[in-house]
Amino acid sequence: MLKKMADMIRFLCADMVQQANSGHPGAPMGLADVMVVLAKFLNHNPKNPNWLNRDRLVFSGGHASSLVYSFLHLSGYDLSLDDLKNFRQLGSKTPGHPEIHTKGVEVATGPLGQGVANAVGFAMAAKYAANLLNEPENTIIDHKIYCLCGDGDLQEGISYEACAVAGNLHLDNLVLIYDSNNITIEGDTSIAWSEDVKARFEAQGWDVARIDGHDYDQIEFALEQAAEKERPYLIIANTRIAKGAGELEGSHHSHGAPLGEEIIKAAKIAAGFDPERKFAIDEDVLIRFRAALEKGDLAEAQWNKKVENLSSESKNMLNALLNPDFSKINFPDFSGKKLATRDSNGVIMNEIARAIPGFIGGSADLAPSNKTELKGMGDFPNGRNIHYGIREHAMAAINNAVARYGLFLPFSATFFIFSDYLKPSARIAALMSIRHFFIFTHDSIGVGEDGPTHQPIEQLSTLRAMPNFYTFRPADGNENALCWKAALNLRAPSAFVLSRQGLAPLEKGEFGGVENGAYLLKRAQNAKITLIASGSEVELCVKAAEILAARGIGANVVSAPCFDLLCEQPREYVDQIIDPATKVIAVEAASALEWYKFADEIYSMKSFGESGKAGALFEYFGFTPEKIAEFAQELAK
Repeated sequence: MLKKMADMIRFLCADMVQQANSGHPGAPMGLADVMVVLAKFLNHNPKNPNWLNRDRLVFSGGHASSLVYSFLHLSGYDLSLDDLKNFRQLGSKTPGHPEIHTKGVEVATGPLGQGVANAVGFAMAAKYAANLLNEPENTIIDHKIYCLCGDGDLQEGISYEACAVAGNLHLDNLVLIYDSNNITIEGDTSIAWSEDVKARFEAQGWDVARIDGHDYDQIEFALEQAAEKERPYLIIANTRIAKGAGELEGSHHSHGAPLGEEIIKAAKIAAGFDPERKFAIDEDVLIRFRAALEKGDLAEAQWNKKVENLSSESKNMLNALLNPDFSKINFPDFSGKKLATRDSNGVIMNEIARAIPGFIGGSADLAPSNKTELKGMGDFPNGRNIHYGIREHAMAAINNAVARYGLFLPFSATFFIFSDYLKPSARIAALMSIRHFFIFTHDSIGVGEDGPTHQPIEQLSTLRAMPNFYTFRPADGNENALCWKAALNLRAPSAFVLSRQGLAPLEKGEFGGVENGAYLLKRAQNAKITLIASGSEVELCVKAAEILAARGIGANVVSAPCFDLLCEQPREYVDQIIDPATKVIAVEAASALEWYKFADEIYSMKSFGESGKAGALFEYFGFTPEKIAEFAQELAK
C-alpha cells in the first residue's frame, strides 16, 4: 500500500508537469517514498492550516512544488484536483514555486537554501514560544519542524550559515531530510561538489543518519529516532531522481522538464497503473491520506483543552502574542536632542519591546553598533536578543520564518552596506507581506573612515525599487518614532536606514505627515525652488533654504522619510507638499535616481565614497548647505 501511495503521488506530479508543459518532475518522484512515510508522522490539521501547535513542513526545494500540492490535496487541504490540473497557470493556487496564498504552504520558497534557513527559524520560534507559554504540567508547544531539501539547497551558503546556528542552539525540534540524488541541472553533483555532508553536519553539532530513501522500513526507523534526539537531526536519504520514470530515472534530464507522454505511460504500466488515466487517485489511497483530517481534528481539540487549562498569566501572554496592542507603546519625545538616528532608534525599539512581548530579534554580530540590544531582556532562547553571528543572509531568512510562525514581530540588524548580503531574503519577505523589520545603520558616506567598501551608495535605490517593501530614512528622533508608528501598521516588511552621525532635531512641519511618506517642513513666500531630502540631508536642505532666502530666492523644504509611502499618495497631496510651480531638487548622499519621479534635478552621489572623517567627506562630495544653495540658485536662473 505504501508503494501504491507513493506511485500515485509520482504520477500525479508527472501529470501536473506534463499538462503544464513546465516544471520539475524529478525531485517529486524521487521523494515520493519519503513523503508517504513522513505523512504518518506529521501532526497537522488540514481543516485549520493555522493551528498553532502543528508540525511545520517546509519544502526548501521549491521547484518540487508538484509534490507539495499533491500532498496537500491528498491530505484534505483546500486544494482541489482542478487546482492540480491548473498547475503553473496564471492566477492558480498552484504556482511554479510554493507561495503562502496556497493553504498549507508554510513559507514561500524558491531560491535554493531559503527553506533550510526558514526551517531553522520555525524551530527557533517554537523554542521561544515554548519558553513563554509552556507550564510545568501543561505543555502546549511541542511540535516538530520537518524540512525537505536537496543537493542544491546544501550547496548554497545560506544553508551552511543557518545550520551552524541550529547546531549551536541544539534545536532538537528540527528534522532536515536531505534528498541526496547526486543530480543538478548540469549533471552529476561531482562536477562541482565533493564534500562529506555527513561530516559537515556533525561538525556543526547535528545528529546524522544515512538511509535508502526508497526503503520504507529505513525511512520509518529514521523518523522514529527523531523523537529521541537532543540536537538537530539530518536524515540523508539516498534516492533516485525521477524514480519509476524508466530511462529517465537517475538522469539530470528529468530535473526541470516534462517527462513526455510516452515515458509517463510506460512508467504507469510498469507500476501496474492504467496508462490512459491522468490525475488518477484510487479510493483506497485517498482514504489513507485523508485520515489526516480526523487525526488533525482530534489533535487540535485535545490541544484546545490544554489551552483552556492554562493559567490566566499564560492565557494573557498568548493573547498578547496573537494580538499585539501597539497603542501600549510609549513612543519617546526627542525634541531638542541632537542624536544619531541609530541612537534614537535603539530607544524606540526598547520601548516597543516593553509593550509588545512578541518583538524579538537581533543583529549579525553588530548589536553594540546598531544599537539594537533589548536591554534587560536576556538572550535567546530564554530571552529576546538573538545572536546570529556574522550571518546576514541566514538571519533574514530565519526571521522570515519567525514572522510566519504567527506569534512574533522579528527584527534583523546590520550595517546598511551589508543589506546586499540579505537582499534575497528581504525580497521573499516582501513577496509574503510579512511584518519583518530590518534595521540598517551607518547609512551613507557618513560612515567615514571605514571607506567606500562600507559606505552605501546604491543600496537605498535598490530597496526602494522592491515592491511591497517600505524603506524609512528618518531625519531626526521624532521622525524615527513616527516612522515606527507607520511601519507597525503596514502588512509588509520595513527597513530603517539610520545614521551613525548626530542629526539636529527638526522644527514642526507646515503640512502633511510622516505617515504619507513625505511632508512640507518649511514653506517659503514666492518659492521658486523645492528641496526634497531624507535622513541627514534634510538638515542640510533647511540651512541651504536659509542661504537662498538671504539671496532673495524662496525655497520650500520637504522631508521625505519614506519614498515608498510617498509614491502611494494621491496627486492632490503630492502637489500640496511639492509645489509643481517650483523647480524641484532631490538631495541625497546616495545614487537617488528614483527621485526623478518627483524631481527636476537630483543632487546626489555620482561615485563610490572615500576614506576620511564624515565631515570631511560631506564637504569633499559637496553635501554642504553652501554647495546645495549654489546648485539651486543656478537652477532658479
